[in-house]
Amino acid sequence: MRIFLTTICAIIFSVSAVFAQSNQKTVGASGLDVPRFVSLRSNRVNARSGPGNRYPIEWVYMQKNAPVEIIAEFEFWRKVKDWEGSESWVHKSMLTGKRYAKITNLGKNNLYAKADMKSEVIAKVEDEVVGEIVECQSGKNFCLLDFGNINGWILKNYLFGVYPKEIIE
Repeated sequence: MRIFLTTICAIIFSVSAVFAQSNQKTVGASGLDVPRFVSLRSNRVNARSGPGNRYPIEWVYMQKNAPVEIIAEFEFWRKVKDWEGSESWVHKSMLTGKRYAKITNLGKNNLYAKADMKSEVIAKVEDEVVGEIVECQSGKNFCLLDFGNINGWILKNYLFGVYPKEIIE
């Protein structure tokens, strides 16, 4: 019985340590929080296998303003994770702190006039479309996005580019 309890306690402590680490932010070499969301500055951003020009290009991002999450920093290079979970290294000059979100929920998604699913649906937004984050209110599961010609509220859990409990004003 003692071995069983010891084993259970060890498992609980291990799992709680993993959860604690996943919610922790550290300060990177830039002096900013890691992890954090940023966006691609250009329509053509090289994604490399390591932090430097000598590392091969794994792929090229072709969507300006697409959000990525910085998960590590090394000198002028940022290790990023994209909306599909792929990780690569990007030069910091190809990133901007301006916040955008990508719709990740498949199909056409409702864009609401207010932060309420009972409000008027003002547009439908397809998956993989990118909009600028205007605000994400405290206590609400919605973010206001600007798509250039229309602004509206969308469910936060349909977005890549904002953390679940993050408030943006």
